[in-house]
Amino acid sequence: MSDAKADAKGGTKADVRSEIWVEAGFEEIARTGVEGVRVEVLAKNLGVTKGGFYRRFRDRAALLEAMLQHWSAGRIAAIEKQTSLDGTTARDRLKALIALYSERMNTEGMAVELAIRQWARSDELAANAAASVDAARLKNVGHLYRATGLPAEEADAQAFLFYCFVFGQSLLFLDRGPRKRAQLVAKSAETLLREL
Repeated sequence: MSDAKADAKGGTKADVRSEIWVEAGFEEIARTGVEGVRVEVLAKNLGVTKGGFYRRFRDRAALLEAMLQHWSAGRIAAIEKQTSLDGTTARDRLKALIALYSERMNTEGMAVELAIRQWARSDELAANAAASVDAARLKNVGHLYRATGLPAEEADAQAFLFYCFVFGQSLLFLDRGPRKRAQLVAKSAETLLREL
């Protein structure tokens, strides 16, 4: 990203430069996991020296913390926006969410999600970030199910099943043709929306 483009997005050059390192960190974590997010690797990928990194972050741990903050804030903001009713019915919003997550495969986004969850198995900060995202996802989708008239406990269970489906379908049956896979996803989605 050029400085001109970066300045057009807002913020100072230092802020934008920090963001570039964070973006490079996400690209690397998607490819190799958290172990691969190393200063020298990112500098090489960006075509810059390591000195630029240390002008923005005190160390690798600070970058990893910035990545977790960026990821969790971004995921939470996205789900809040995606579950806003804005004049639509809760059922229609749920249907749109299923379509959003199942019709377009975001392989890099899923790779980042899986890498952060693997990282969370051995790191408290990563575990806390994943837990906050999960809580926001379940809370917001649970609200949609409550808005359809389901009691709280049942709405929460449906929200849990919703996310099991959304993430599970992105990992399963990738070898099926697009048409057969779309039919399977559509039939499964009907089950999640039945009786709403």
